[in-house]
Amino acid sequence: MPPRPSGRPKLVLLASLVLTTALCAGCAMIDTYAPTLRSFGVYKLDINQGNFISQDMVDKLRTGQTRSQVRLILGTPLVVTVFRDDRWDYSYLFKRQGRVVEQRNFTVYFVDDKLARWEGDEAPPSAAELNREAAARTAGELKWSTERSWWDSVKDTFGW
Repeated sequence: MPPRPSGRPKLVLLASLVLTTALCAGCAMIDTYAPTLRSFGVYKLDINQGNFISQDMVDKLRTGQTRSQVRLILGTPLVVTVFRDDRWDYSYLFKRQGRVVEQRNFTVYFVDDKLARWEGDEAPPSAAELNREAAARTAGELKWSTERSWWDSVKDTFGW
């Protein structure tokens, strides 16, 4: 009786095929599933660049304000062009581990050295407003819009 062929060569072939496919999948898979594999042992700093503009800063803007008033509220603009001195650009970029996490642009326009209008990406709420809301919620001042059952409270506690 001839010996039965072992399934071992097929298993080795399948494993090598899976490994080769995983390696050839490219950088996208490595960056998605194992971002530390590429920079093993290398620490990359979190980088904040530009002007962070929150919603409370935008709320303080009024048409007709002078350039110095706008500079006091928003800070020194990142880009002031010689060719278009009636426009100030505020840009913000946040990188974590070399990847862009957040990027926002905000522009103010002047007419006759007075603030005429502004536009840009949606500004996040201020840290002070978030802290006030969190303190009010933990103190029980902010109630849910409808009466909640004990089961809903348990689900909220465990994040279900």
